Amino acid sequence: MDLEKVFHMKGGIGDTSYSNNSSLQKRAADKVKHITLETMEEMFLATRPKSLGIADLGCSSGPNTLSNIKELVGVVEKASRHIMQLPPEFRVYLNDLPTNDFNTIFQALPDLYRELKKGRNLGGAPIYIAAYPGTFYGRLFPDNCLHFIYSSNSLHWLSRVPPGIYDEEGSSINKKSIYISEKSPPEVSQAYFKQFQEDLSLFLKSRSQELISGGRMVLILLGRSGPDHVDRGNSFFWEILYQSLAILVAQGEVEEEKLDSYDVHFYAPSKKELEEEIRKEGSFKVELVETFEMDKDAGNYPSYGMAVAKTVRSIQESMLAHHFGEAILDKLFHHYATLVDRELAKCDIKSITTVLVLAKRELCK
Repeated sequence: MDLEKVFHMKGGIGDTSYSNNSSLQKRAADKVKHITLETMEEMFLATRPKSLGIADLGCSSGPNTLSNIKELVGVVEKASRHIMQLPPEFRVYLNDLPTNDFNTIFQALPDLYRELKKGRNLGGAPIYIAAYPGTFYGRLFPDNCLHFIYSSNSLHWLSRVPPGIYDEEGSSINKKSIYISEKSPPEVSQAYFKQFQEDLSLFLKSRSQELISGGRMVLILLGRSGPDHVDRGNSFFWEILYQSLAILVAQGEVEEEKLDSYDVHFYAPSKKELEEEIRKEGSFKVELVETFEMDKDAGNYPSYGMAVAKTVRSIQESMLAHHFGEAILDKLFHHYATLVDRELAKCDIKSITTVLVLAKRELCK
């Protein structure tokens, strides 16, 4: 499967769109917002560019991206006033896979520009916003053109389903699971870890060529609290998706062979794994790495299970529809919401999120 052609968050502004179902991701980003803004301010004061390049990798199509841009611009303009310097022009590059709904973002830009002009002298510094479609596992931008890179809830997505989970005949060895679970043979977790290593190394190498010396990255992604790959904090939600699909198999709605051949391109790394891969690649210095649990919050939904089901559907719908067909989606996520609520009534399970601040190392002269 060519993920660049298939995988994308649900576009538009409908009931199941990512735009209307990304509040859980926003809560995670908001929890570390102070880290993001402090990192931007420190980078700007250290480099003081006249033209500041910002990239949002995995921007998707919801309101979170433009809200983040507004806050980053605001902190730089405030810092400029403090040092009595004109603010720089802003070059903002929005990146996601080519199938992403960039149009929804562009349609919201006039409102963003109006918000940014409020209270700014003569409209403030110019802001240029453009889309850069493509996978971030490889080069996206010219050399040394970026000062700040931000990525939220994206780097846990791998470039592909690990090839190591398939046998010589091309069949998945990960029966009874769609991710790493207690039922998975050891080769499955090894294959996912190897793919994570390859992908993160390529990501770091690519970004090191695009950032200026001393440039910063703030990366927010789902992770694990310890060495065990079957970490209930995140693998739990994939186990529930498998169980929901298995119910449809039992009801004759889905072929068992279809379920056996479905695996997700996801990996939740531990803090130690992230630090080790960053050290091995060598382009960046880790300035901060923290993990935290997200409390359950149903928001405007009837239950937390419904909130999670809506979120997961907005993220996974393109993949599930491609593999199983669209007809099963409503029933699938009805079961999913019910199972999440049922399991969480028995025990408290919280997802784990990791935030990293990385600085590009100074080049040796």
